[in-house]
Amino acid sequence: MVYPTSAIDRLKYHFWRLYTPCHPFLRDTLVKFRILWHRGRQGFLIGRVPETHTIQEFISFLVEQGYGNHFVAWKDEGEIAGLRYVKDFVYQYHIRVFEDGEVRGHYEYTPECYPILHFFEIDQEDRREEFFALLGSRIVPIKT
Repeated sequence: MVYPTSAIDRLKYHFWRLYTPCHPFLRDTLVKFRILWHRGRQGFLIGRVPETHTIQEFISFLVEQGYGNHFVAWKDEGEIAGLRYVKDFVYQYHIRVFEDGEVRGHYEYTPECYPILHFFEIDQEDRREEFFALLGSRIVPIKT
């Protein structure tokens, strides 16, 4: 995570450093008791991992490019990895990889900077072309 420059963003940063380890437990508990809910798969379909690559190779490539685990994200049905590349404290690229080889991704606010906007999926952007440029032959595009 990029360390922010403004005082308010630094406070948010430190809050999330303390809270992040607790978040998966809290999120999963709220979902279990149906206080929050999340079903299906988020939009922003990019494509599939080609048969010439394993899913593990695909994920390893993303990690080599600076992507890391996105602990606070929802877990979509069939998701085996949720990774993000934090551009700065405000924005991130988020990629989800599924057990059937499907890959979805978008550009959005980080939950650390704008948790409410992030939670309600405000201003998420389709950045397929940027993902295609990054992934090259590691992705088979699927038309949406």
